[in-house]
Amino acid sequence: QVQLAESGGGLVQPGGSLRLSCAVSGRPFSIDEMGWFRQAPGKQRELVAEITAGGSTNYADSVKGRFTISRDNAAGNTVYLQMNSLKPEDTGVYYCRLHGRLYYWGQGTQVTVSS
Repeated sequence: QVQLAESGGGLVQPGGSLRLSCAVSGRPFSIDEMGWFRQAPGKQRELVAEITAGGSTNYADSVKGRFTISRDNAAGNTVYLQMNSLKPEDTGVYYCRLHGRLYYWGQGTQVTVSS
């Protein structure tokens, strides 16, 4: 059974940084892409960043130049999201998603940007 576990969230002041991690357990048959999504209170879940099996990346316009997604295939396909210059509007629950034969989601980790 494939499971995703996010970690690294927390409370940070505006302008600060956080690094999220997503660990994959189980053996997905294939991995086409992995991504980070976020959901703010009262809003729909939105794509933040994604990375394909070939290493291509895609970012939401709101995080370009501030966030970086990366993937460590040697570490069991762990995916990271380095978030710099955080803003209050980055606040939300961040979810990791794996897209292979099926879609798998983690439980989410809370990120709060506030002074």
